[in-house]
Amino acid sequence: MLEAIGVNTYYGDSHILQGVSLKVNKGQLVAILGRNGMGKTTFLRSVIGFTPAREGKIIFGDIDITHKQAYQIAQLGISLVPQGRRIFKSLTVDENLSIAAKAGKTKNKSFGLAEVYNLFPRLAERKRNRGNELSGGEQQMLAIGRALVGNPELLLLDEPSEGLAPLLIKEMTKKIKELKSLGLSILLVEQDIGSALELADYTYIISKGKIVYEGLPAELRANDDIQTQYLGVGK
Repeated sequence: MLEAIGVNTYYGDSHILQGVSLKVNKGQLVAILGRNGMGKTTFLRSVIGFTPAREGKIIFGDIDITHKQAYQIAQLGISLVPQGRRIFKSLTVDENLSIAAKAGKTKNKSFGLAEVYNLFPRLAERKRNRGNELSGGEQQMLAIGRALVGNPELLLLDEPSEGLAPLLIKEMTKKIKELKSLGLSILLVEQDIGSALELADYTYIISKGKIVYEGLPAELRANDDIQTQYLGVGK
């Protein structure tokens, strides 16, 4: 579904991503892990077209999207849930969802406002509230719902657990599992190692702009040396 081949991305003269290659197969949830500032978010920005790769290729299906505009990439079926949520705080929950809605299907599931409210009942209770009246957890639900009503084939999730209490992280993990069960392909950037390994079919670790490890979640969970060196956990 998605393949990055030797991606090099820069901010000005700063060489951030240095030859990153990875794959997301159809129906997979792939997690990108790593410490802060190592290039995880930059990779998602390269996929969605906000910070295009200067070298290498990003292929979605059979289409080279490396240098396409963000709106063109979204039209092809990729939605981003950005770090920090970035909802429209002056608009209601209903309005945030309505302006992003697009006809289509995720496997056998079409996402409209009703389906988002079914997935996140709390949003249904708050649908007349403005974004700035929502809690952090509710804003994260709204950000995910807004991406879903675009009916993407691939969902990019950037730090969905950021700033959430442990109980809310467990609930968010459960909801992401539900989306995965619908056949939605997901590329997840996550700092919460426990939830990432619980969700992922395959994992990559980025350090200083390079892929330094890839493998199955069980293999990473059993590798204390890699966890200690690149994730700051383990031994």
